[in-house]
Amino acid sequence: MAATADISIMGCGWLGMPLADRFVKLGYRVKGSTTSTNKVNLLSEKQIQPYLLNLQDETLDQKLLEDFLDTRILILNIPPRLRSDSGASYLKQLELLLHALQNSQVSRVLFVSSTSVYPDFNRTVTEDDISYTDILEPRNMLLQAERMFQDREDWVTTIVRFGGLVGGDRQLGRFMAGKQHMPNGDAPVNLIHLEDCLNILVSIVQQEKWNQVYNACADEHPLRKEFYPAAALALGLEPPLFDDMQETHFKLISSQKLKNDLSYIFAYPDPMAFF
Repeated sequence: MAATADISIMGCGWLGMPLADRFVKLGYRVKGSTTSTNKVNLLSEKQIQPYLLNLQDETLDQKLLEDFLDTRILILNIPPRLRSDSGASYLKQLELLLHALQNSQVSRVLFVSSTSVYPDFNRTVTEDDISYTDILEPRNMLLQAERMFQDREDWVTTIVRFGGLVGGDRQLGRFMAGKQHMPNGDAPVNLIHLEDCLNILVSIVQQEKWNQVYNACADEHPLRKEFYPAAALALGLEPPLFDDMQETHFKLISSQKLKNDLSYIFAYPDPMAFF
């Protein structure tokens, strides 16, 4: 059995891998999970204790999962694939993890969620607006997932709802390049750079900001018709064209609570400077 870790990170992908690396460099003992055999050696090279865990695998090694959860803090970073089966498999994975968590040493959970949990209100959105999701989308999968880990006796949970993730090899200029008749050009974007994601998650752990819910998006919210053409041109790609529309559907995510509680200043406050 591996030694008890300070932090276990479930999902060492685009965000989880550099996050685990950051914590190791800060002196934490870190366990990291992956579903890819190709990443096991990479985790070891970064001094991250590797665990090959796939919560969708019917032959999942329960003892290995228990060992992974021998930790004080669990950072849960499993991106939901809501389009494939409306999130049913995502909730099933989390239910399996929840069952194992109830018999673990974990006392803190940091749940990486998304601002897509909010419907389009056509106005500025704060954490308090989640009450409207209950009314408008009572079966919202992301909200169901968050609440599975909240209000528990054995641990406390902080939820971080990130906007669209940008940085590293995730360049949004490719997303709409060359497309025509794109809708909603006058809607503001809600994006956040990888570096800010890492800084925020580390700050929450270091400052012990538990039992909280935070929105996390860059300060500035350029319009889609401004951001995506500029992002495409920065990569030398053909910019998308947006149609003029009489009606725009949007939400403008406020991160003011996070900035106040963590005294946080965004490293990349303006998405127009992401590229």
